[in-house]
Amino acid sequence: MSKVEIIATSTFGLEAVVAREVKNLGYENATVENGKVTFTADKLAICRANLWLRTAERIRLKIGEFKAVTFDELFEKTKALPWAEWLPVDAEFPVEGKSVKSTLFSVSDCQAIVKKAVVESMKKSYNRQWFDETGPLFKIEVALHKDIATLTIDTSGVALHKRGYRRLISEAPLKETMAAAMIQLSYWNPDRPLHDPFCGSGTIPIEAALIGRNIAPGMNREFASEQWPSIPKKLWQEARRETHDLANYDRPLEITGSDLNGEIIEVARENAEEAMVDDAVRFKRLPLGSYQTDAKYGCIITNPPYGERIGQEKEVAQLYKTMGKVFKSLDTWSLYAITSHPEFEALFGKKADRNRKLYNGNLKTYYYQYYGPRPPR
Repeated sequence: MSKVEIIATSTFGLEAVVAREVKNLGYENATVENGKVTFTADKLAICRANLWLRTAERIRLKIGEFKAVTFDELFEKTKALPWAEWLPVDAEFPVEGKSVKSTLFSVSDCQAIVKKAVVESMKKSYNRQWFDETGPLFKIEVALHKDIATLTIDTSGVALHKRGYRRLISEAPLKETMAAAMIQLSYWNPDRPLHDPFCGSGTIPIEAALIGRNIAPGMNREFASEQWPSIPKKLWQEARRETHDLANYDRPLEITGSDLNGEIIEVARENAEEAMVDDAVRFKRLPLGSYQTDAKYGCIITNPPYGERIGQEKEVAQLYKTMGKVFKSLDTWSLYAITSHPEFEALFGKKADRNRKLYNGNLKTYYYQYYGPRPPR
């Protein structure tokens, strides 16, 4: 099977996590750059990457890359790429663009030129003058960085963080991809208890259950490239069959979530049911200070309020102090918390063993990691 170049895009700070996932799928040649992980594989990898990657934002097919400092150069080099290998005669192919530190800084002009160049390439390949664009979607992106143009097609469609289970969304939801990354950056494994005391709509516990049972995050959704004639249906069938074969639906897990808001707890339960892990996760309305457990060597993984809104500062400061007291009583547990609050460690009452800069949306946050003792073997 012929090889293709694939780009898994990433939130800044999560590139290494995405690269590790790519390698765990069996693709060893991954290279990491800001916001993306690139690897070469067969067409089946497009299907598998969309279905399995928990922390990537999109899977893009790389069509070409070249230097372009004039519009003529951008046009001619784009036109020379093998578009008809991927785009059928009825393809719908809108063009998006971005430009960073490049001579060609007008994104709208770059988009128009790339669109025109693709049309000219298609005219030559299909020997016709007009394209109705009534068929499957091939969203093209021209990304210019330091005068290097990278031309890709989005294979995912809806972004990968939209797994399909979160029908009802809380006020400030944590992306599913970030929740999965927080879990993978922790020392949690399916044999240990996990609790989220600020669970909101349940994203962290649900993602943990999907990881614990090896359920592919994209199993219950569709992708744009499933409609592409250039990727045989049998490859998608093979990739989806693999997700069912490798899932461990009956694995027992000890995962809980709590929140002070009773309405949002109901939303979390509905989301867990939609994700088909409602038997693996228990949700309860509970104030933070009331959390108690006899379980040992568990992990708290949570996205507490940050205090970004005016008037919340005192309330959030008190919450972090309470977190410190609760965690102190759980002497065998580990804790992982993401927040943008600059005084988190001081309010919590302990310096983290490690913290890592991550971007939650456009907000710079830190992922504070407190390691408990290792469970006995």
